[in-house]
Amino acid sequence: MHHKSLAELASALKAREFSSEELTQHYLKRIERLNEDLNSFITVSTEEALKQAKAADAILQSGEGSSITGIPLAHKDIFCTTGVKTSCGSKMLDNFTAPYNATVVSRLKTAGAVMLGKTNMDEFAMGSSNETSFYGSVKNPWAHDRVPGGSSGGSAAAVAARLTPAATGTDTGGSIRQPAALCGITGLKPTYGRVSRYGMIAFASSLDQGGPMARTAQDAALLLNIMAGFDERDSTSVAQDVPDYTLSLEESIEGVRIGLPKEYFDENLNPGIAIPIEAAIKEFERLGAQIREISLPNTKLAVPTYYVVAPAECSSNLSRYDGTRFGYRCDNPKDLLDLYCRSRGEGFGPEVKRRILIGTYVLSAGYYDAYYLKAQKLRRLISDDFKQALTEVDVIMGPTSPTPAFRLGEKSDDPVAMYLADIYTINVNLAGLPALSIPAGFAQGLPVGLQIIGNYFSESRLLNLAHRYQQVTDWHDRIPAGY
Repeated sequence: MHHKSLAELASALKAREFSSEELTQHYLKRIERLNEDLNSFITVSTEEALKQAKAADAILQSGEGSSITGIPLAHKDIFCTTGVKTSCGSKMLDNFTAPYNATVVSRLKTAGAVMLGKTNMDEFAMGSSNETSFYGSVKNPWAHDRVPGGSSGGSAAAVAARLTPAATGTDTGGSIRQPAALCGITGLKPTYGRVSRYGMIAFASSLDQGGPMARTAQDAALLLNIMAGFDERDSTSVAQDVPDYTLSLEESIEGVRIGLPKEYFDENLNPGIAIPIEAAIKEFERLGAQIREISLPNTKLAVPTYYVVAPAECSSNLSRYDGTRFGYRCDNPKDLLDLYCRSRGEGFGPEVKRRILIGTYVLSAGYYDAYYLKAQKLRRLISDDFKQALTEVDVIMGPTSPTPAFRLGEKSDDPVAMYLADIYTINVNLAGLPALSIPAGFAQGLPVGLQIIGNYFSESRLLNLAHRYQQVTDWHDRIPAGY
């Protein structure tokens, strides 16, 4: 059963080829057998999953239900889930059980999806390798000595290893697309405001966006149909109608103008990555697309800009974790100041502390204008680059990651090298645009991801392009050995 895509499983459930309970038990057994090596799950909610599956079967038996009723999936452990631990991969929230569901969780639950559990992640979504989690590193199913990417690495590894048909993720600087690329799956970061952030624990509020992670573009479209939409509880949610993303999947891509930024194909790109990316672009050309070279001149400013804006916002968002209301509290504090200092010092990991300190520094009175204000001005320049380019072309394509999955521990002692792993994804978040990553081949035996970037609210076009490509290739069907 785990060889089927989410769309195929949905059809089989409606045809009553098997029940949701049987399907859920199948995946729970795979998790029990295979997750110990991968470490892709923090929490497995076995009893609740089987209860939800039985309820889904009753709905399906009556002939009712949505397009995903009875489908098991997993949530990144950044989404609040009623009665289930929501840890954000941190010691700080190791004892936190959310009293409510995030909007993404509640919408998928209402649609009849079955929650298998919560997936591992970089602590508070801060990382590009899934090595900063309090619960230990996630392993890449293609090579256990390699990282799966981050911060949604647990979700990506679980989907790639067929421990779940799909999973939710969040993308602040590439945290859906980069692990999707390194694990060989499809991951979509929607337009900022397209998916509600309510109940999604904040890292950087102007950058964070939830999205689907699955095997195929069709699966991502099915999930986005349910996840997307206005939410009055999220002040950044956009009140715009949600189309049926599956209706445009089969449209011709004849004449679609694809832009290739020359800045994405320079000396920073690993030659092993360039070869499959160029082959994928030629495939789009054979399908009728028009290829043009474009320029995004401020690309080089993306990483320094992001690593001022994101830490500044994280410093503000994480100030609430002080040992008083919820989360980790130190033992036997001497006074209130000791409670604050020790609870935060003991509860946060090194990478989170690093970003809090950077963020506090750039927001301080003496440095606000020199760093934070300047970064916001550069952010506008980066956004303007995309606006100009997207008047000349319909979409932008290039690599998702400059290298294949690197070895565990390889970049742990060099934060700047780690940050550069997101060089092709960060600028999309700064501009608030939609983008997805799809499997496009292999380099050194490891998956390579092709990134497709579109204009605001053009998710239908991105999914259409990805789907047509996946109809003529089989990279998305490849499974790691042993899974």
